[in-house]
This record gives sequence, C-alpha cells and structure tokens, in this order.
Amino acid sequence: QEGQPIYLAVKGVVFDVTSGKEFYGKGAPYNALVGKDSTRGVAKMSLDPADLTHDITGLTEEELKSLDDIFNNVYKAKYPIVGYTSRRILNEDGSPNLDFKPEDQPHFNIKDEF
Repeated sequence: QEGQPIYLAVKGVVFDVTSGKEFYGKGAPYNALVGKDSTRGVAKMSLDPADLTHDITGLTEEELKSLDDIFNNVYKAKYPIVGYTSRRILNEDGSPNLDFKPEDQPHFNIKDEF
C-alpha cells in the first residue's frame, strides 16, 4: 500500500527496498519479488512465480555465484536490513538456530533481541 515500507528477502535476510520504489513498488518491474523470500528468483534472474521462493535446490554454480554477487553488491550495499526470515534464525523444529549470525552491514544496528 502507498506509504508503507517495501520489504523483500534474499537468503533469509529481509531488506527494506522502499528507497527503490521505482523498481519494487506497485506496478514496478520487480514488484513480484517483494513480500517474500525470492532467493531463487534473484539467483535465476527470474520473475516466474515458480521461482519466487527461498529454495535454491538444483541451482547451477553460475546461478549461485550470481546470487552471492547480487546479495552483496546490490541488496547489502544499497538497502538496510530490517530482519530475518524464520528459516534463517530457527531450526526446522522451531528451536533457535544457535549457529545464526546476523549479516554484517555498516548501517545496520543489531538489537538485543537478535
């Protein structure tokens, strides 16, 4: 909705992409990526609804490299991290993932609840 922040997740990291409204806002070219973890779509550079998922099963080495490049050089470099998906911070049984480490980002201040 107009006036609301625009969030998308890649690799379980939730970014506020509101400043890129012309790319991610309603009717914009990459709007299909918002509101979900679109890791596979980012890796494949695909807006196909079947690719708008966190699942990276079967991606090629080239797609995985592309994912890491875009994750680091676009999302982490340009947009503030506002949170993490449950898959990133919890184990499948719902218990806390003790190996969880927040992403390092210069303009993100980690809060005690993480």
